[in-house]
Amino acid sequence: MGKHKIGKLVVLEGIDGAGKSTIGKFLYEELSRRGISCVFTREPTDGRYGRELRERIKKGNLTPQEELDLFLKDREEHVKNFIVPQMERGKLIICDRYYLSNCAYQGARGIDPEEILKKNRNFPAPDLVIFLDIIPEKALERKKNLLTHFENRDFLRRVRELYLKILPLFRFVNINASNSLGFVKKLALSAVLDLINEG
Repeated sequence: MGKHKIGKLVVLEGIDGAGKSTIGKFLYEELSRRGISCVFTREPTDGRYGRELRERIKKGNLTPQEELDLFLKDREEHVKNFIVPQMERGKLIICDRYYLSNCAYQGARGIDPEEILKKNRNFPAPDLVIFLDIIPEKALERKKNLLTHFENRDFLRRVRELYLKILPLFRFVNINASNSLGFVKKLALSAVLDLINEG
C-alpha cells in the first residue's frame, strides 16, 4: 500500500430503539462539516439480500440459521462492493450495525456467538464500536410499531447481555443511551475524533 492511508470502520451497535440511526446520521453530518471524508451505511443493506431479510423478518418465517445465512450474503456484498473500496479511498465509514449484531441477535436465538464470529472472520474488523446501551423497557417505549420477533423485552434483554459479553473483544465505547441526545452525541463524536486523531 505504500503511503496510502487506509480508512477506518466505525460501527454503531445496540438493541432496537437505542438510537443508532440518529447518532450515525449525526456523526456523518458533523464529521463532514469538519472536512473529514466519511460515508454512512447500514446493515442489512438495501441490496437484494438485505431487502429479502427485512421482508422475511417482518413475516417471521426465517429460522435463526436462515437469518444468519442471509446476513452473511448481504455482508459479503456490502464489504466487497462498498466497505473495502471506501476504506481503500481513505474514507471513514460509519456503519449502523455490523456482525456484532449477528452475535447478539442470532446468538439470542440460539446460535453460538463464537461460531458467528468465526463465520465473519474474513470481513474487516471494526476499528471502533460505539455501543448505545439502553435497557429494553426504555428502548421499547421508543418503538411505536412492534413488528418483529426481535422486539420483545425478554429477547432484547438476552441480546443486550450478549452484546456486553462480546464488546471487550473490540475497541469499544459504551454510552448510556438513556442520557439526553445532546450528551450521547457529544460522547460518540469524542470517541470518533479520538480514533481519527490517532492517525
